Amino acid sequence: MPSSSAAGAGSTDPTAARRNTKRPKYSKFTQQELPACKPILTPRAVISAFLLVSIVFVPIGVASLIASRKVVEIVFRYESTCIPNNVTDKVAYIQSSASKACNITLHVHKHMKSPIHVYYQLDNFYQNHRRYVKSRSDEQLRDRNKENSTSACKPEDTANGKAIVPCGLIAWSLFNDTYSFSRDNRNLKVNKEGISWKSDREHKFGKDVFPKNFQNGSIKGGAILDESIPLSKQEDLIVWMRTAALPTFRKLYGRIEEDLNEGDTINVILQNNYNTYSFNGKKKLVLSTTSWLGGKNDFLGIAYLTVGGLCFFLALAFTIVYFVKPRQLGDPSYLSWNRNPGGH
Repeated sequence: MPSSSAAGAGSTDPTAARRNTKRPKYSKFTQQELPACKPILTPRAVISAFLLVSIVFVPIGVASLIASRKVVEIVFRYESTCIPNNVTDKVAYIQSSASKACNITLHVHKHMKSPIHVYYQLDNFYQNHRRYVKSRSDEQLRDRNKENSTSACKPEDTANGKAIVPCGLIAWSLFNDTYSFSRDNRNLKVNKEGISWKSDREHKFGKDVFPKNFQNGSIKGGAILDESIPLSKQEDLIVWMRTAALPTFRKLYGRIEEDLNEGDTINVILQNNYNTYSFNGKKKLVLSTTSWLGGKNDFLGIAYLTVGGLCFFLALAFTIVYFVKPRQLGDPSYLSWNRNPGGH
């Protein structure tokens, strides 16, 4: 008769077997048996989805395109026009102390409703360059006690042994062309208040931080800041410090808060100070109205119309195929092993 120890060794304990196995405990979650939506892409569902997208996108595209076409723009390129004909070295001229005043005339071809936004546009200017973007000190801009926080601002960190406020290449290269507008010998005031983001004025630029030792180096990069005005009120600087992602960009210069009528002639006295000639950059003066969508931008409307039109074309094509050559849903004859006699 076998001993009890031998019998125990040969027995199977279900609890111990479950404990030693690596298989997870059974549940609806681990076995992915929870209630879920499992849509089946039937031809009708696919066609309906494409039609729905086209019905939504096409009207949005049409509305966006109409809004963009209602925006009136006047664009004038002036970096070559405002250089005297007898100047051969443009870089030397723009860096000299000679007067760079330039008179240009703009013609209003369509009624422009106020406010009219005045922009300057720069082409071939890479504000997104890694070294350029990093050359700033947000701590210094925000807190007057961080005046000497200039380690990230090289090469424009100090001048004459003192810290520069605001430091860095971005502030140093501040745009310094100016524009004065007149119509019928009457000045058109340009409102420069509120042209920057409110969040920048209130949180990124200190109310008690004032420019110091700025543009005191051997080479001046751009505009000079008033040392009696805090950085939070230097809105031209705040607009410039929000760097652009693309090499062609526009930045807000101010607003003309009067309507301009069709046929009006606008005289502009332009100070052509900013050096774009070293890198073959272009400068443009832009006057523009706005719509509910913002400025002139045909791309958004064209993109919506393209996607909506493509979806409508696909819905139409699938509909034709569905009626001309229908197939039964879940037909096993389309399985690979049924279509290929040699398959296994």
